[in-house]
Amino acid sequence: MEKYMFLFRGGDVSHLSPDAQQAHMQKWFAWVEKLTKAERYAGGEALLPVGKTVSGAKKTVTDGPYAEGKEIAGGYFVVLAKSLDEATEIAKECPDYDYNGSVEVREVMKFDM
Repeated sequence: MEKYMFLFRGGDVSHLSPDAQQAHMQKWFAWVEKLTKAERYAGGEALLPVGKTVSGAKKTVTDGPYAEGKEIAGGYFVVLAKSLDEATEIAKECPDYDYNGSVEVREVMKFDM
């Protein structure tokens, strides 16, 4: 099994009622539980919506949040999968697609030390 990072973008549910937000979070908890039982979940965290970006040779700093909600990274998982295709299939179960969310799926590079 290889490690894959899921970077969750968009999926803003702040416009929902508190009960609807809680119901949405229950979908996330159920997904994590399913991945954990299948021994595919290696970890993850939610991210706060405010941050900074450092870029370029001059190390220019830009404040977030960003102009478009779809650009905001809301969290990440590290999952175990046999291939990028399998990891992509796992990512299709993300609960945020109903709220215009997206998942970037990337293999974690191995380093020999």
